[in-house]
Amino acid sequence: MGRLEGSVAIVTGSARGIGRGIAVALAHEGADIVVGDIDTSQADETVAAVQAAGRRAAVVELDVTNVASAEGCVAKAIEEYGRVDVLVNNAGVFGQHIRPEEIEIEDWDLCYEVNVKGVWIMSRAVIPHFQERGEGKIVNIASVAGRKGVSRFPNYSASKAAAINLTQALALELARSNINVNAVCPGLLWTDMWRQMEGLYQGEPSAEVVEERKFFHQMVQGLSRLGREQTPEDIGKAVAFLASDDARNITGQSLNVDGGIEMD
Repeated sequence: MGRLEGSVAIVTGSARGIGRGIAVALAHEGADIVVGDIDTSQADETVAAVQAAGRRAAVVELDVTNVASAEGCVAKAIEEYGRVDVLVNNAGVFGQHIRPEEIEIEDWDLCYEVNVKGVWIMSRAVIPHFQERGEGKIVNIASVAGRKGVSRFPNYSASKAAAINLTQALALELARSNINVNAVCPGLLWTDMWRQMEGLYQGEPSAEVVEERKFFHQMVQGLSRLGREQTPEDIGKAVAFLASDDARNITGQSLNVDGGIEMD
């Protein structure tokens, strides 16, 4: 029996990438999954992986920046499964530019709308349900970029720092309601977001150049003390721990899963 046997988890941005890894990890621990994503074109693959783990999955088209969409996702989860036990705020964006002189106001707005405001909107939607049930777990996906400013994408790193701060604020506010709020800070993972970043750094977005992963490998070797990249499964296992009763006395914390990049 898994640590989350019979529980229900909403995972935002889980049609692909880190979100899919989280959804599958939670399913292996016994949770049914609500796959929420603004783009559900690849959600069937997540559903298949959850079902292969022996659990149920429902797909909801979700815009975390929209209050009605967030509330609708929570309502759908309760309608489908009767309750929600875990919310994982994974949906995130990077922006379209990486050099300070090129970053537009729109890049800042997008990062804050999704990476910060989206976390708040989804949490706000599920908190009344958690309070009514007398328990709940919220796990926010931040980044090691939120631990220390990163020169080439200050908009992204600042938004992730804000997500860590928001995690602490929510943990303080919700502790008396028996709601745990924690964050996971991923390090270097080869996801669609990193493919976008690779193309920007190389100045060439073609698949041939991107898939060589030159800049990504350079970053892994230069920053990771363990000398290896992380995977969506790594992040999923950390989230599963924080979502379980094994972490019932942990709240307001941000766990680095980064191969030793940040040790503060």
